[in-house]
Amino acid sequence: MHVASSQQSARARRAEPVLITQAEPSLVDQHAARKKRYVLTMAVRGISLVLAAVFYQTVWLMIIFAVLGTILPWIAVVMANDRPPKKKLDAHRYVPPRPDRILEAPPRERRVIEGGRVIDG
Repeated sequence: MHVASSQQSARARRAEPVLITQAEPSLVDQHAARKKRYVLTMAVRGISLVLAAVFYQTVWLMIIFAVLGTILPWIAVVMANDRPPKKKLDAHRYVPPRPDRILEAPPRERRVIEGGRVIDG
């Protein structure tokens, strides 16, 4: 008889792993999001072409819907082929302290050596 450990039972309960890194979404998730965006844009295009046909008597409205229906396929393809932008990571670089934040050395006695004898300043 096989007994499951506490780690195995905890893994079985979770459907998705917990995200603990700054990793990008998987390529499959990115592709699914791009497909969804493409289908939505093409649906808006179809609706705009139908509205252009419905409003054929109002010329200015028909032209707006027809132009929208003509331009949207190009926009849909460009958006579908575009990957999401990479996250800008802020590199941890040395930044010198501001002049008003620099601690000055406390004044101290200075000794000057001249010709073998010490002169206190």
